Amino acid sequence: MAEIIDLSQYIYEGMPVFKDLPQVKMSIHNTHEEWDGDLEATTKTPAVYKLELGEHTGTHVDALNHMARAYKEQSIDKMPLSMFYTEGICLDLSHKTFKELIEIEDLKEACEKQNLNILENDTVLIYTDHYRKAFGTENWNKGPGISAQATRWLGNQRIAAFGVEMMSPGVPGISNKEVHHICGELGFTHYENMVNLHQLIGRGRFRFIALPLKIKGGTGSPVRAVAVFEN
Repeated sequence: MAEIIDLSQYIYEGMPVFKDLPQVKMSIHNTHEEWDGDLEATTKTPAVYKLELGEHTGTHVDALNHMARAYKEQSIDKMPLSMFYTEGICLDLSHKTFKELIEIEDLKEACEKQNLNILENDTVLIYTDHYRKAFGTENWNKGPGISAQATRWLGNQRIAAFGVEMMSPGVPGISNKEVHHICGELGFTHYENMVNLHQLIGRGRFRFIALPLKIKGGTGSPVRAVAVFEN
């Protein structure tokens, strides 16, 4: 039987979001008591929740039209599903500290130490342990991030995507905007707000699945990202 490891955050009201992106709002829209005609009920058992949230909430993938205006036609619903169903590897960069850049040599050294190769159409997950170190603290928005040079290097390996635990793939104000532009230019994407990456270290290759919602014209989508190990 396959082992499935959940790589996705919970979505809930009050959860952290990046900068000025929409806050998550969650309310009971219908109750079972209403549906049963129990007008004097003192309880409210949720039957349907109403959710208000941005496309870039929690564990999510960016569409190419999010990267820059030049890619406005490449929305999430037009990106091939094969980009979100790939083989994957997870590189150990847990020695990186707050706001530190991840460079090309860091990626190469991690591959060598873990005896891993980056193959065409892979998803490359980058483990920094930032989620366990900083989620829910004042340092959550101060994570390490990939440099522009390392992003271009990954894109030149013709990967499908890379993924990080942080709220942004690059360091805001240093590399983040350029990282997005390079992804758009080279036609690959990234995932943000991933969890449980420590469970993938030392285990080699796996099947990576993170299908987005089919949002017409969407600039991204929450995903239920998983790593699958076939026993």
